Amino acid sequence: MCRWFAYISPEEPCLLSDVLITPANSIAKQCSDHYLPGLLPRDQDRDLDDSTDALLKMRNSLLNMDGLGLAWYTNAASSYIKSVDGPRPALYKSQSPPINDFNFRSLCENTETTCLFAHIRATSGSVVTQVNSHPFVFGRHVFMHNGVISNFNEIRRTTTSLLSFPAFCNILGSTDSEHAAALYITNLTQSGPKETWQSTYPLSEMLSAMTKTITQIMQLQKQNLGAARTPNSLNFCATDGIKMVAVRFRNHATQQPPSLYWSEFAGRTLNGKFPGNPDSADAVNVEAVKGEEERIGKHTIVASEPTTYDEGEWHLIGRNCALCVDERGVERESEIAYDKALDARDIGDAVADEGQS
Repeated sequence: MCRWFAYISPEEPCLLSDVLITPANSIAKQCSDHYLPGLLPRDQDRDLDDSTDALLKMRNSLLNMDGLGLAWYTNAASSYIKSVDGPRPALYKSQSPPINDFNFRSLCENTETTCLFAHIRATSGSVVTQVNSHPFVFGRHVFMHNGVISNFNEIRRTTTSLLSFPAFCNILGSTDSEHAAALYITNLTQSGPKETWQSTYPLSEMLSAMTKTITQIMQLQKQNLGAARTPNSLNFCATDGIKMVAVRFRNHATQQPPSLYWSEFAGRTLNGKFPGNPDSADAVNVEAVKGEEERIGKHTIVASEPTTYDEGEWHLIGRNCALCVDERGVERESEIAYDKALDARDIGDAVADEGQS
């Protein structure tokens, strides 16, 4: 499945190449290699062949080669345009995987930001094209997704009926993910005009809009498909450049959602300004401009896979939980409240039931 990486800080910028390219398990290398502490035994972290979890093996055996996208926040526009205040997202998308994209590497080596979304795509059936690459931008708000809205073609038309007109018009591609993004911005702004996309909203409203988006998707599936519906994997993430909400969700009674981790410490070894190395405690960063005694600013990283090998730096987000990061960088994880009657069954459930009858 897709992979994504998010960084946000109220004070400490990161260099894009430090977090996206340099580490041995950076997102640029996750096209084929995977590291999943807490989901696979340590000695199997990079070998899925013997895994008994068919869903875990299926998700992580696929190559993520169907495009990449970056959104990073900059205050440049606010220095030139009176009506713009605060950071706004810049966007780069490509059909190429990151290992083959010269422009991606050059951009990352010379760009810093306090808020970054990066995504490499494994298509679930839609066309490989730039507009279908994540993240998706709505004014100052950015959204990305790892997973799939199941049976999306069966609910696509009714999904669009829930969208505000400007959100519908902002959909440029054909993916389930971009429609979910449009539904989120519709809920966040309460179907407001395009100007409302330039506003910030309380973190509680961002979480409420995300929860409503997830619930609406499941309700449409129950309404249109009934018992034939299958579970969704909805690892969504949204930011306004100052605050962030990330969810790890699958509407199934027992199955785990796709992997999603967070860290408030990993930036220390990922940031090239500071001593340390993301791949080894013994490696020396001779280019560090900061000393051992200097502290890195508050920051949060959320990623499909850890990008350092120190497991103590990472937390696996709980099943069907949301991680919220406020404007001060304070993290809070909470369970997503939803009606369990909206859980779905997959083909494996039916096979298991037949075997027990």
